[in-house]
Amino acid sequence: MAFEGLSQKLNNVFGRLKGHGKLTEKDIKDAMREVRMALLDADVNFKVAKDFVNKVSEKALGARVLESLTPAQQVIDIVHGELIELMGNTTAKLDFPSKPPCVIMMCGLQGAGKTTHCAKLAKWLEAQNRRPLLVACDVYRPAAIEQLHVVGEKVGARVYDEGQGNPVEIAKNGIKLAKDNGYDTVLLDTAGRLHIDETLMKELEDIKQAVSPNEILLVVDSMTGQDAVNVAESFNSALDITGVILTKLDGDTRGGAALTVLAVTGKPIKFAGIGEKPEDLEPFYPDRMADRILGMGDVLTLIDKAKASIDEKEAEKTVKKLQENKFDLNDLYAQFEQIEKMGNIRSILNMLPGVAGKIKDEDIDEKKLPHTKAIISSMTKREREKPSVIDAKRKRRIAAGSGTSVEEVNALLRQFEQMQKMMKQMGMMGKKRRLPRFPGGFGGFGGMGGLGGFPGM
Repeated sequence: MAFEGLSQKLNNVFGRLKGHGKLTEKDIKDAMREVRMALLDADVNFKVAKDFVNKVSEKALGARVLESLTPAQQVIDIVHGELIELMGNTTAKLDFPSKPPCVIMMCGLQGAGKTTHCAKLAKWLEAQNRRPLLVACDVYRPAAIEQLHVVGEKVGARVYDEGQGNPVEIAKNGIKLAKDNGYDTVLLDTAGRLHIDETLMKELEDIKQAVSPNEILLVVDSMTGQDAVNVAESFNSALDITGVILTKLDGDTRGGAALTVLAVTGKPIKFAGIGEKPEDLEPFYPDRMADRILGMGDVLTLIDKAKASIDEKEAEKTVKKLQENKFDLNDLYAQFEQIEKMGNIRSILNMLPGVAGKIKDEDIDEKKLPHTKAIISSMTKREREKPSVIDAKRKRRIAAGSGTSVEEVNALLRQFEQMQKMMKQMGMMGKKRRLPRFPGGFGGFGGMGGLGGFPGM
């Protein structure tokens, strides 16, 4: 995950500071030297890293910190505040005009994920009760138009194209179609190149001149590190972009681009791509990202994910079944699917305070959940409704059908039985009382804590 290396190094620094009852100027200077090295290792621009450390040092060396009873925590608070300042004090929102449609021009180098993020943004806009239209202005890259149709269909968004036509005219005609058919947002998927060149920029400038977009969003790959910032700087110089979509923040990236883009270009990161699924796009919250970097978790984003993924009516049905002792393996399967919608287990756990940054690869087996679902899918309707009928012969059949072992089938049944016993002991079943609630609205078993005993959880 992004920032894992930086987060671990910063927490090591702060851990040593907490070992001091009082801090001296030397303690702070030594710590700031390590912070600067950690930022540079994370691929943060050296000037940005230097300025950041200077600002933190200036505040940390004040009397308020040195004379504080909790000086280490004061330093952490200062670093937290400066991280937010570095990435932007507020969440940068899209500029929707009073009179639709809002025209969003998507640009970026080839391979950055521009076309797929057009679809992701369309899906996000639909969740905001907007009606987006995708316009295929990339007429050069092989299969670019077809790709836009494919990803557009996945998110249920209409795609307008004219084949290998003039990109400027296609953009103008697409906007006209949007006005005539009630689309309130237009996403222009423009052409990219393997590198920045005059031809690319001239075409983008012509499109900008012709349609006067409300937003010009640059899609950059965070995996490219400092190069992502250089790309952002070049596009901004030519087009005066309004914001950045930073992709692959869920990958094995050092994260320096996220900490550097605003400082270098003056333009904010508006969205972050956090996975390959259409729904894996989220607004970029500087304060929440600062929390993640410092290992404080990100409960607010977790709540947002829960609200977007969990069907409240279904959650209430689950609560009722638990109360009436009618919760079966069909319901368990449905709960697993709800959790999957929120993302991979590791990313979810890393949003919990006290857990963030401490999850190791060997602690979570992401394959376990699909295996568990396969076991349940291999059961008959009666077996899922009444697991007690599953004897040795049935277990062998279920294991063979799911590609697992009898031991794994036994483990699932045993854990399910333990969960039922636990609920009875807590007085949750057969009594008209509410289950504990997890932030975001789903009931006790649907919550993260309730799944703790199951494979991969």
